[in-house]
Amino acid sequence: MTSGQPVLRVTEGARDFTSEEWARLDGTSRSGADKPYSPFVSHAFLSSLEDSGSVGEATGWIPRFLRLEDGDGKLVAATPSYIKLHSQGEYVFDHGWADAFERAGGRYYPKLQVSVPFTPATGPRLLSASGRAAPSAKAALAEGLKALAERLSLSSTHATFLTNEEAQLLQAHDYLLRLDQQFHFFCRDFRDYADFLESLASRKRKALKKERRQALENGISIEWITDSELTEAVWDNFFAFYMDTGSRKWGRPYLNRRFFSLIGERMAEDILLVMAKRNGRYIAGALNFIGADALYGRNWGCIEDHPFLHFEVCYHQAMDFALSNGLKRVEAGAQGQHKLARGYEPVTTYSAHHIAHPGLRRAVADYLEHERQEVEEITDVLRAHTPFRRGERE
Repeated sequence: MTSGQPVLRVTEGARDFTSEEWARLDGTSRSGADKPYSPFVSHAFLSSLEDSGSVGEATGWIPRFLRLEDGDGKLVAATPSYIKLHSQGEYVFDHGWADAFERAGGRYYPKLQVSVPFTPATGPRLLSASGRAAPSAKAALAEGLKALAERLSLSSTHATFLTNEEAQLLQAHDYLLRLDQQFHFFCRDFRDYADFLESLASRKRKALKKERRQALENGISIEWITDSELTEAVWDNFFAFYMDTGSRKWGRPYLNRRFFSLIGERMAEDILLVMAKRNGRYIAGALNFIGADALYGRNWGCIEDHPFLHFEVCYHQAMDFALSNGLKRVEAGAQGQHKLARGYEPVTTYSAHHIAHPGLRRAVADYLEHERQEVEEITDVLRAHTPFRRGERE
């Protein structure tokens, strides 16, 4: 029995929690939690973002985690939340909302973002310890986020890549629901990649076999690197790929070199690097994280361009690894209808948004109503165009 009432505190990020107490929250650790482990809400991942300087005031991601304690000061729930000075690195795009509001004389930034920075992967955001008090703890976080935004005069609160359960809870607390779409590969009962190929229509199967052969022409080989094999030299190579490709895609890559060293130290067993080698040197690579039941593809880069190498390193190899290691699915990141032809299927993702200004809220609510319908219609169409033989997906 506790000696007082629960207390909700605002902290300056993961550094204000010990890794041991954070691990009591569901989904944040491989042991001691009732829900599947998500590596992105682990203390190791979130603290590495902070300790490396990849998030912080200089990058426009200012950590302001909520911490809910019971009457004895024990942690019972928390949120990874940030004051945002822009809309970069979120993968749920609200630039149009910001532009419209500011043209009308409003101030959209700063805002409050509940998310894992730079990570478009579904997972828990309202983190709580298991037990009968979990629903009330999450409800307290939902209301606490709104109160924090109001206290700091922030325009809005955005919780992205939520679980469906969390999205419904936030809707009940006056947040607006937003839907989007990703493409995931489901391992089902496939024994291996060859078994997966047998489930495809003949023309699709031949096309993927040809694609994989061509990707490895010119003497290219593939290595899976994880755990103790993740040396600083390997990270140096991968970071060169990341910087080269990231700089061309969006101008400035989000993650710095120190971040990769830290995750290599703190969570090496959760990491898979798929690296391509030619003529004795690495030329491309993809960073993946290993959850309880899923492989999450995150970053890709290369210093040589070869036909289909991106598809091989990022998608086919991820499928091979997941099938070989008893995982249930591969989540290969945001967007990309090109994944459909490679056995990835459309799934719905969820976010929730609380808008303080009544006029902006009405406009966003109207926009989201139409957007949800469009996303649902497109998803239905895409599901009818997977490469599987009829009946194989059921």
